[in-house]
Amino acid sequence: MEIRLKFFGAAQNVTGSCYLVEANGTRILVDCGMYQERDLKSRNWEDFPVPPETIDAVLLTHAHLDHCGRLPKLVKDGFHGDIFCTPATAEIAQIIMKDSAHLQEEDIKHKKARHEKQGKTSPFPYEPLYTQIDVDQTSPLFKTVRYNEPVPVGRGITAAFREAGHIFGSANIKLTVEQGGETRSVLFSGDVGRWDIPIINDPEQTEAADYVLIESTYGDRVHGESKDIPEELARIVNETHKAGGNIIIPSFAVERTQELLYHLNALLREDRIPHLFTFVDSPMAIKVTDVFRKHAELFDEDSRELLLKGIHPCDLPGLTMSNSVDQSKAINHIKGTVIIIAGSGMCTGGRIKHHLKNNISRPESTVLFVGYQAVGTLGRIILDGVNPVRIFGEEHEVNARIEKISGFSAHADRNELLRWISSIKNPPRRIFITHGEPDAANAFRELLTEKTGWHCVVPQYEQEVVLD
Repeated sequence: MEIRLKFFGAAQNVTGSCYLVEANGTRILVDCGMYQERDLKSRNWEDFPVPPETIDAVLLTHAHLDHCGRLPKLVKDGFHGDIFCTPATAEIAQIIMKDSAHLQEEDIKHKKARHEKQGKTSPFPYEPLYTQIDVDQTSPLFKTVRYNEPVPVGRGITAAFREAGHIFGSANIKLTVEQGGETRSVLFSGDVGRWDIPIINDPEQTEAADYVLIESTYGDRVHGESKDIPEELARIVNETHKAGGNIIIPSFAVERTQELLYHLNALLREDRIPHLFTFVDSPMAIKVTDVFRKHAELFDEDSRELLLKGIHPCDLPGLTMSNSVDQSKAINHIKGTVIIIAGSGMCTGGRIKHHLKNNISRPESTVLFVGYQAVGTLGRIILDGVNPVRIFGEEHEVNARIEKISGFSAHADRNELLRWISSIKNPPRRIFITHGEPDAANAFRELLTEKTGWHCVVPQYEQEVVLD
């Protein structure tokens, strides 16, 4: 029995999830995500570690950019196999990839001219990593699978997808390999979600696996109670309204935006915040919200009960979906307080940067972070208190109030990660701690080793291990 596992992303960092499994003459990639940390973005441009045409299949845990964002590049460079994922993941991933291609194409148009004016040069080519055409060639390769129904993905290899509770359609994947009369299983956690959060179902757990790759984004901390979210959100909205400023919320288009709408909906129904104009200024988030409307079967019990009462959890009075650029620009002319939810969630691109430019120097306005901010991203720089900050190549004083609500996270914290993995009855042969910055990954390795006595390691980027 020999299975080779190689770590080509999310190894001692958070983004760029990508793992290569080689067994029975088959090559399978689990995730193919984009790097978003500033210091690691150059990896997006590097050649794939093996020729893409030699990869037989891709298994996609979920549709976040750091898990699916390089799929069009993989196809552009020669991959032509199947991409297995859940139906909601297939729909959302195509929205994410199209948006990514569009942003890259738009960014290139302006970056070259801006750099020439500033006398700068880019460390990356003045061309997009991939285009809309590459996305169009990727879409037909998606093959959807149902939760908990094993599907053949290679010779003697099956994959079973289970609810991860992270975002709509997210999954952890158990890969089972039969070889020489023996069987081994490798469990990929994907991003583990949380219990008792709005809209989506709780994570499913697995009783047995020989090897486990588990994420550790928040492996060194415990989130604030999710029950505190309404209190904090109401406080921030009311205080900013009293000051006469805007509430600017950088938000991920998938799950976070919809969860925000859910909480704002509840606060309005309870008359705990004023009726303010609320803008979802993200074409991608608007499209993803439409996917939510189509897949009510993925809602949790509380959200299904709201639907039975005629209340959709993603709707609220005063909500405006801003599709066009003109609609986005018009928001700046509204007098009084408005709530602006815009992407990207880490402030690395998109319309949020324009709203930050217009509000970050206003002491009456608030910038509210509701999601993880990777090291090197503009969001993390603002959250770390750097002042001034550079937006579109210009420095801006940070005078706005900077707030953070940590309970929003769709990632399990260290206790929830322990809860998820503790369902495994017999000690796995090895646990690989991935998808976390070094401090978080090593802290979780120490905690898991102490609690279980299992063999836990934090793999390095490009490390290869043999699973016997």
